[in-house]
Amino acid sequence: MKNKINLIAGSLSGILLVCGVFIYNGTYKDFIQGKSNVVTIGVFSDSYWEVQNGYSYHILEDAIKLFEENNPGIKVEYTSGILKKDYSEWLSAQILSENAPDVFYVLADDFNNFAETGVLEDLSLYIEKDKDFNIDAFYSSAYAYGQYNGKQYCLPYECAPKLMFVNKTILDNEGLEVPDKDWTWDDLYSICEKVTKDTDGNGTVDQFGVIGYTWKEAFESEGINLFNRNGTECYFTDAGIGKALSFIEKLENINSGYNAGSKDFDLGNVVFQPMSFSDYRAYKPYPLSVKKYTGFEWGCIPMPAGPDGDNISTLDTLFIAINEKSRNKKAAWELVKALAYNTEIQSEIFNYSEGVSVLKDVTESEQTLGQMMDGNSLDLAILSNIVEEAVVVPRFGNYEEAVAQVEQAVTAIIEDGYNISMGQIIWNRKINKYLKNSK
Repeated sequence: MKNKINLIAGSLSGILLVCGVFIYNGTYKDFIQGKSNVVTIGVFSDSYWEVQNGYSYHILEDAIKLFEENNPGIKVEYTSGILKKDYSEWLSAQILSENAPDVFYVLADDFNNFAETGVLEDLSLYIEKDKDFNIDAFYSSAYAYGQYNGKQYCLPYECAPKLMFVNKTILDNEGLEVPDKDWTWDDLYSICEKVTKDTDGNGTVDQFGVIGYTWKEAFESEGINLFNRNGTECYFTDAGIGKALSFIEKLENINSGYNAGSKDFDLGNVVFQPMSFSDYRAYKPYPLSVKKYTGFEWGCIPMPAGPDGDNISTLDTLFIAINEKSRNKKAAWELVKALAYNTEIQSEIFNYSEGVSVLKDVTESEQTLGQMMDGNSLDLAILSNIVEEAVVVPRFGNYEEAVAQVEQAVTAIIEDGYNISMGQIIWNRKINKYLKNSK
C-alpha cells in the first residue's frame, strides 16, 4: 500500500511539474485562447475569373510574407494545386471532416449556403473592436455582399462589375457615336434597330445590335427588388418588371428570329454584349494581356438605365472568411486583413489578377490609372462609381432556386405569348407559393 501511495504521489508530482512548465512558458495561455504557431488558408491555384493567369499564388505569397513579418513565430500554410472548378467540393469535404482551414476564400456561389449553415465566423465583433480597421475604406456594395441576415461573415477580396462591351468599329462604320455613361434603354434600342441588318445581301441578318442582354440586366437597371430580405415574398407584379419584360420583347423582335451568340460578337458582328469587367482586363490588348478581340476596336461602358432606374449592374465578388471552428481566430483575422485590407497587397490585384480592388483608395489611385487604363478606356471615376453603386442581391438560403422560378416565369411570358400584366399576376402567385412552401 505504501509503495502504491508513493507511486501515485510521484505521478502527481510529475504532472504538476509538466503543468508548471506548460504555464511558465505561456503554452497554457496559448492553448486556452486557441492560438497556434500555424494558420492554414484554403485557396485555389487558378484565376477566379477563369482566364489564363501565371500569377495564381503571387499575391497570396506576398500577403503571407507581410503577415509573418507582422506576426513573428506564426506561419501560414496552404494546400497548392486545387483548381477553382474543384475548390468548392474540396472545401466542403474539408468542412464536413472538420479539417477546414482557419481562413479560406469563398466563391460567390457558395456564400449563402456557408453563411446559412454556420460555417463562417461572424466578423462583426472583430470589426467593431479593431481600431485599425475602417469599413469606409471598402466600396460599400462589395462590403455589403459579405453580409447575411445583418451580420458580416466575409470581407471582399476582389470584385468585377458587369459592363456593356461595345464594338466601336461597327458604330463607326454606321456613323454612330459610342453612347455616354448616362445612356438609356431607348438609346440601346435605337442603336440596335439601326445596326441590325443583312450586310452582304444574301437575305440573312448577319450584323446584330446586342446579345446576352437578359431580364436580369433589365431588372437590375430598372432598380427592381425581386424579393424581400428574408426571401419569403416575391414582387413580380412590380410595374418596373412589366416595363422590363416589354423592353426585352422589343429587343428580341429586332433580330427577326435569329439567335445570335457569343461567337458572333467574337467575330466582330455584334455591337453590344454584357460581360464582366474582368474580361475587359484579361482581353484588352495590353502588353501582358491575352489578345482575343483583335479584328475590331472595342471597349466598355456602363449598362443602360431603365426609365425609373440607373446605369447599374451586379458585382461579382470573391470573399475571404474565417472558419467558425478555427482555434486560431485572432491570427486568422490578421491574415484576412492582410489580404483584403492592406493597400499594398490590394494594389497587386491590378498587376497579377483581372479583378478590381475592393478598396476605394487603391482603385482610384494614380498608380492604378497608369497600370490599367488607356486613352480610350472607361474612366476610372466612372468605374469606381459603378462598383460603389452596384446592385446588392438579397441573401437568403434558397435564393438561387427562387431566381430559377423567376427565370421560368419570364420565359413563359415572353416565349409563350402571355399577356405581360396577366402573366405577372399568375406567376407572382406561383412564385410566392413556392417561397412559402420552401421555408
